[in-house]
Amino acid sequence: MESITVSTVSLRLRQYWVLTKPRVSQLAVFCAVIGMFLATPAVPPWRTVVAATVGIWLLAAAAFAINCLIEEQVDARMVRTAHRPSARGDIGALQIIGMSGVVGGLGMLVLYTLVNPLTMWLTFATFVGYAIIYTVILKPRTPQNIVIGGLSGAMPPALGWAAVANNVPAEAWLLVLIIFIWTPPHFWALALYRTKDYENAGLPMLPVTHGQKLTRLHILLYSVALFATTVLPYVIRMSGLVYLVSAVVLGAVFVGYAWKLYRHYSDELARRLFRYSILYLSLLFAALLVDHWM
Repeated sequence: MESITVSTVSLRLRQYWVLTKPRVSQLAVFCAVIGMFLATPAVPPWRTVVAATVGIWLLAAAAFAINCLIEEQVDARMVRTAHRPSARGDIGALQIIGMSGVVGGLGMLVLYTLVNPLTMWLTFATFVGYAIIYTVILKPRTPQNIVIGGLSGAMPPALGWAAVANNVPAEAWLLVLIIFIWTPPHFWALALYRTKDYENAGLPMLPVTHGQKLTRLHILLYSVALFATTVLPYVIRMSGLVYLVSAVVLGAVFVGYAWKLYRHYSDELARRLFRYSILYLSLLFAALLVDHWM
C-alpha cells in the first residue's frame, strides 16, 4: 500500500510539473539570470540572484499553469499538447487554480520581500500579459497573436535587470526587444509543421489564416530584422567584439535557415529552424554574458 501511495503522489507531482511547461520556463529564467549579471559590472549578490530566480520561476510556472487551464479544450485537439494533464482531465480546474494561486503568491512574496517591489510588479504584469491578455484575448482572435503577445514572453531580461539594479534602463529594454523580434520566427516555424494541429484547434495562427508561403516570408523578414537588432548592443557599446562576432555568426545561420525555408519548404527544415532558434537565443545571451565579463 505504501509503494502505491508513493507512486500515486509521484505521478501527481509529475503532472503538476508538466503544467509549468518546464522547458519554456527554463529558457525564460535563463534569460532573466543573464539580465541579472549584465545589470552590474561586478558579480551580483548571490542572495538576490537566488531569490529573484526562484521568484521569477514561480510566477512563470503559475502563468503557464493558468495557460494550460484556459486552453485545456484547445490542447485536447492538438497532438503536440493532448498529453497535458489539463487536456486529459487528470487535474481539475480548481486544482490548477489552487496550484497557480499558491505558487504565484509565493513567487510574489519572495520577490517583494527578498528582491524589490519593482521586480515583483513587473513579473506580475508579465503574468497577466501572458496568462490573460495573450491566452484569452489575442491567441484565439488574431493571427498576429504571437507578435503582440510576444512582449510578455520577452520580459525576463528586464525582470532580471530590475532585480539587481532596481531599475530598467535602455540596455535592458534592448534585450527585451531582441527576444520580442525573435519570438515570431521561432513560433511560426513550429506553426508551419504543426499547421494541421492549429486547424483542428480552431486557432487563427498565421499559416492557417494566410497560408504557408506568406508565413515563410514573414519568418525571413523577421529573421533579417533580428540579425540587425542583435548588432545594436555593440553599436551602443553595451558589448564588445566577442559578442558582435557571436551575434553575426549565430544570426547568419538563423537567416540561412529562414532563406532555405522560404525557397524550399519542408516540415523537417521548419523543425530544424525551430530547434535552432532555441539554441540560438541561449548562445546569444551566453555570448553577452561572456563578453560582459571580458
